[in-house]
Amino acid sequence: MRGDSRWWMLLPAPVRELPADLAVVIVAVLATAGSVFIPGVNQTPLRVVFGLAFVLFVPGYALISALFPEAGELPEEDADTDSGERAPAGIDGIERVALSFGTSIAIVPLIGLVLNFTPFGIRLAPIVISVGGITLLFVAVAAQRRRALPASEQFQVPYETWLADARVELLEPDTRTDAALNVLLAVSVIIAVSAVGYAVAVPQQGESFTEFYLLTEGDDGELVADDYPTEYTRGETGSLVVGVTNQEHESAQYTVLVQLQRVEVANNSTTVLEESRLNRWQVQLAHNETWRLQHSVTPEMSGDRLRLAYLLYKGSPPAEPTVDNAYRELHLWINVSDSSASLASELPSAAPHSR
Repeated sequence: MRGDSRWWMLLPAPVRELPADLAVVIVAVLATAGSVFIPGVNQTPLRVVFGLAFVLFVPGYALISALFPEAGELPEEDADTDSGERAPAGIDGIERVALSFGTSIAIVPLIGLVLNFTPFGIRLAPIVISVGGITLLFVAVAAQRRRALPASEQFQVPYETWLADARVELLEPDTRTDAALNVLLAVSVIIAVSAVGYAVAVPQQGESFTEFYLLTEGDDGELVADDYPTEYTRGETGSLVVGVTNQEHESAQYTVLVQLQRVEVANNSTTVLEESRLNRWQVQLAHNETWRLQHSVTPEMSGDRLRLAYLLYKGSPPAEPTVDNAYRELHLWINVSDSSASLASELPSAAPHSR
């Protein structure tokens, strides 16, 4: 025990004298940073638990502690004097908690707004560091202002009083009815905490779907869903980017087929007259994983309004893949000219001559 006391005395005086509630704020900031930046821990529900308190309550509580270091109620011997009644300068516990939530909701968006105009941007790491740093600054100011007050006027969280009252209410009830109500209250709290913990640890899955899309590469190298090539020459190639994103909440295997189809549209019905298979890929994706591939399209038939169809299947495709039996389908209408016809159109016509 003496060894522990000597170790404690080695700490700086401001740390030894730090009020318990401000020490909890510092621990909350460090725990949140750890749950965000420590590998493995940042994939657990702890990140959500600490993150909610960190955003909704902790910075506001630190600010309110810096603004109101006084206790909400003065001791009875100081409350009444010969000169009249002395009004307390601080706020009570309920007001402190309410203002902590309100100021936290105001502080965090303001920090995000400032970060938006900096090179760091609104990203996870800058937000955690900025909010945590400002919270620790508020804690330092709050501790200094609280130490400047007489001990009787300093705000203190009455932990010991709460624990003593709770022990008396739970373990020494006045009647059997109070004992039964205490048991019911304890069971209700356990059920409520368990329900919240389960909701955080096992969140409900959203809608299951797969994103399937075509992109092109712009002049600046960015991928955009615009300016698709629609004019081709038979035997020559064009470039497209096909993408798949798995949002099925489970691992999935996909097959992507690319077909060039000559179709006939009549009476709201589309009939495939001729088709040629251009490409085929198989890919295995985990949940929330994306696959993209830049590839070349080389038409093997010519004609106007040919359908360049991309067919997506989960697993292996059927023996006769069509637009109707595909899991997802994309298509472009393209025109393909013969190379000989294209060359002939580019040559100048011969002028007639006579001998």
